Parts: sequence; structure tokens; C-alpha cells
Amino acid sequence: MIAIEPLSLPDRRVTSLVTLSLKEGFNFLDRLDADWANGENRFDARGEILLGVTDGAALIAVGGLNIDPYGTADCGRLRRVYVTPSRRTNGVGAMLVKTLLDHARAKFRVARLRTDTERAAKFYERLGFRRIDDPNATHELTLV
Repeated sequence: MIAIEPLSLPDRRVTSLVTLSLKEGFNFLDRLDADWANGENRFDARGEILLGVTDGAALIAVGGLNIDPYGTADCGRLRRVYVTPSRRTNGVGAMLVKTLLDHARAKFRVARLRTDTERAAKFYERLGFRRIDDPNATHELTLV
């Protein structure tokens, strides 16, 4: 059964996601672990959250919401969103992002993110994000 719940690190299940992401050439989950360990980002400021998607005991996706360090106080930033390759295109990522956005609506007026792949860009655009011309973000969604 698929469930979405707050995630706290360290969590041994994240290690398998880090390994998969590194094989794909993504290092942002490795940074998730490092930033949590050194206290730089624990998704614990006002309005922030880190979520995990589980299927039974298996962690199949993660994603977080931070205050956007490049925006105003009413701007949230989606971060570290990753879905295991075998679970993509079946709604898991959309479910995770929609849950993050529902959480964001209580604290933020805008959600932004940065992606460096066209596949991810199209995914976020299907969820309502629009491309923006900004050195610190590629996409934005008005929440109110």
C-alpha cells in the first residue's frame, strides 16, 4: 500500500535511493544526506517538510519543501524530489508533488524549483508549473 509521510534522516532506506540516483548521474540525494547530517538543511523551518513515499516497507520516492533561499519569505522551493526509476510514470511523483504543494499552500504564495532535465521539466509543467527566466529557478507555480 502506497503512503506518503514525513521523513526524518538518517533513514537506511534513503541509501538505496541515493545509490540509484547516483547511477543516473544525479547527486542531489547525496546532498540531501550530507546537508541533513551537517545541519545545513533539515526541512524544519516554518512551512518546510521532507516527505517519503513508501510501498509497504520500501521507500520509493522522496521530496521536500523549503523556504526558497533565492526568493521572498512567501516563496517555497521544491527540493530533492526523486522517484525510483521503476516507479516513474505511474503517478507516484505526481502524488508526492501534489502533497508537497498542498502543504505549501498553507505557508507560501509561490512554489519554485530548479531542474536540469527536459523530462523533469515536462513533468512539472504537466502539474501546472510554468518555465521562468531566472538564474536560480527554472519553474514556478502560483499557489493562491
